[in-house]
Amino acid sequence: MDNSLVLIVEDEPEIAEILEVYFSREGFRTVSAANGSVGLSHHVRLKPDLIVLDVKLPDQDGFEVLAAVRRRSNTPVIMVTALAEDLDKLQALRLGADDYVVKPFNPLEVVARAKAILRRTIGGSLRQVRRVGMLSVDMEAHTATVEAAEGPRMLELTRTEFRLLAHMAASPNRVFERSELVDACLPEGEALDRTVDSHVSNLRRKLAAAGADRLLTGVRGVGYKLSELHV
Repeated sequence: MDNSLVLIVEDEPEIAEILEVYFSREGFRTVSAANGSVGLSHHVRLKPDLIVLDVKLPDQDGFEVLAAVRRRSNTPVIMVTALAEDLDKLQALRLGADDYVVKPFNPLEVVARAKAILRRTIGGSLRQVRRVGMLSVDMEAHTATVEAAEGPRMLELTRTEFRLLAHMAASPNRVFERSELVDACLPEGEALDRTVDSHVSNLRRKLAAAGADRLLTGVRGVGYKLSELHV
């Protein structure tokens, strides 16, 4: 489950914090949103592997958020609510929720359900091998390999370097802003744009040493991208 990003859309800070703690203990990364609008913005920007979504939200309810998510992606969603009526559960499942948990819940159960969902959704991001030009990023093995002329070269990456590479590999040719990379990939305490620049500089050096010097490029004033074509 390492490196998977969970988006928690929950307006009760205590519940959001509990979920963050339990998911983090199991190796997940987390990002939280206190309302549906921010949650949808995070979904577009950060492309989480799974969403834990409360039904009762201050601006738009979880069903509306779920419908918006389903219009543009198949991101797995676990609905969380204080309402136990079958009608609500059926509505959530009809709109495309993958699972449904009723408050009060055991956070360990939520994490376990998340793991089960990720295992069965096309292998989840966990099983996926992301390929960008000469580069292959294996999300389960937590490895990155460059297909060099003399044969495959495995990169020796730090945890943060792997997160950055895997995140950008999910959307080849897309320019990622530094602030987005901070939110999605850097642990607490490293949330500075210049820290991203330092990690990316090390990553580019390692890619160059493996023969993929033009794979990761900077876009002046914006951020970075991985290019599918190696020329």
